[in-house]
Amino acid sequence: MKITLVYGVLILFIIYCVIPSVFVRVFGFGVFRRGRETRKEIAFTFDDGPDPNFTPLLLKILKKHNSKATFFVLGSKAERYPDLISLIHREGHLIGLHNYVHRTNWIMSPWTARKQLQHSAHIIRKIIGKEPVYYRPPWGLFNLFDFLLRKKYQLVLWSVMVGDWRSSGGSMKIKKKLLKKMKDGAVIVLHDSDQTLGTNRNAPLYMIEALEEVLKNASHSNYKCVRIDEMIRGDRQAG
Repeated sequence: MKITLVYGVLILFIIYCVIPSVFVRVFGFGVFRRGRETRKEIAFTFDDGPDPNFTPLLLKILKKHNSKATFFVLGSKAERYPDLISLIHREGHLIGLHNYVHRTNWIMSPWTARKQLQHSAHIIRKIIGKEPVYYRPPWGLFNLFDFLLRKKYQLVLWSVMVGDWRSSGGSMKIKKKLLKKMKDGAVIVLHDSDQTLGTNRNAPLYMIEALEEVLKNASHSNYKCVRIDEMIRGDRQAG
């Protein structure tokens, strides 16, 4: 009886969590994760913020290099730091959703996940007067019911991840990885907070140092740094 129960739970877990994530991560079903390789554009995206220690520094670097980006923010932090959300918006960047708290959808019911998104969207809308329609779940993990969100939200993943939440190797390690993986249509995920589980303290400082050098290189290589919505719109027009 116990063995049967364990098998039943395992099967439900595979159906609810594993299969949807495989479809998304392996086959790209229902999500945007990179732009066309024929267009000289890259999209920098930042998860887990906003953070009063790092987000203002990041915004200064982006402004200095005339680069636009996308911020997938936590609703709880947006609620705590509305001025940072307003600043991100005023600087011309796109604001997307990253749940209310940084908790994987694998351990939440579809109703809880939906409630988190709705609450987070309400918070953002009150601050900037616009409804956020781009969504990236924490760790990029989807459950079976997340596909139903496609009617309201554009699901977004990434094509480049460089482990910037680790401080070992400093900014040089992050810079080398970014320069190696930076290609036409790349969607790059970085993190502007050190409060997430598994993130090294002050790791975003190394990321920001590396990013400034990478943005200089991107400019010299004639790359345009765009928001996710701009990349998607450009791809559709070109297609």
